[in-house]
Amino acid sequence: MLNPSVAATLGPMRVPFLLLVPVVVGLGAVTAVSQGVELNLSVLLLTFVGALSAHVAVNALNEYEDFRSGLDLITERTPFSGGTGTLPTHPEKAHYALVVGLLAVALVAIIGLWLCVSRGYGVLVPGIVGLATILTYTRFITRSSVLCLLAPGVAFGPLMVMGTDYVLTGTYSEAGAYASLLPLFLVSNLLLMNQFPDIEPDTRVGRRHLLIRYGTGVGVTTFAVFLVAAYGSVLFAVVADALPVTALLSVLTLPIGVRVWLGLRRHAHDIPLLVPYMGQNVLLTLLTPTLLAFGLLLAL
Repeated sequence: MLNPSVAATLGPMRVPFLLLVPVVVGLGAVTAVSQGVELNLSVLLLTFVGALSAHVAVNALNEYEDFRSGLDLITERTPFSGGTGTLPTHPEKAHYALVVGLLAVALVAIIGLWLCVSRGYGVLVPGIVGLATILTYTRFITRSSVLCLLAPGVAFGPLMVMGTDYVLTGTYSEAGAYASLLPLFLVSNLLLMNQFPDIEPDTRVGRRHLLIRYGTGVGVTTFAVFLVAAYGSVLFAVVADALPVTALLSVLTLPIGVRVWLGLRRHAHDIPLLVPYMGQNVLLTLLTPTLLAFGLLLAL
């Protein structure tokens, strides 16, 4: 059993969910290599640390804010939603989550400034947007249906994929832009689906995400639209000759996506039955960009 201080430090980081970072940073690195750029491993490693720190920061600050607001005390957790339960178990250690979040923000800012100076100021705007997203996510973004829907996808799609591509190549590329659309839609869907179990407690603390403002029916439809947009973006990029035909390897996960959507449509109001499909949605979100990266490598 972990020491309470260690648990309070690691728990809010939501370590199992950090797997998304190497997937999207790896995709950005592959788009850079596909343009004939020699991979700068030190820059790539620093970019990865910055992206990982950004994810740790938003996780820890979100965990801290949810505990302070009382949300964690009224939420019924699932393996994929409702927080980790670390702070309700160790309330005296809540300051650890805040310290971890703020230190991670500081590290993101330091790495971002170094990348701006050494790799080009084109990374400045996405860096500022990323920091703003981290600092405002729980208190402000979750109170806007549009921002709450799109912010996670934008962060893990265009900001991380295109940002990685930029610091490695020195320019924003068409390949990087198109490749970033896949995680944009999939990650947005990931957070959207994970909000279904938390509608009632989220409403009580003032959140106004899509499901609260427009209902679960709109949420299910939006999930389907974003799923089509995710795969459609790859198909369009191949037709437009922005990505090689081997990028279609990512479409192999379409049956999983359809199964997840059908599960969501059937069990939107039955959370115990929905949980297995939430797990499959995590797999979909990790596997599909990974297959896209492999597809781009096959074309080299």
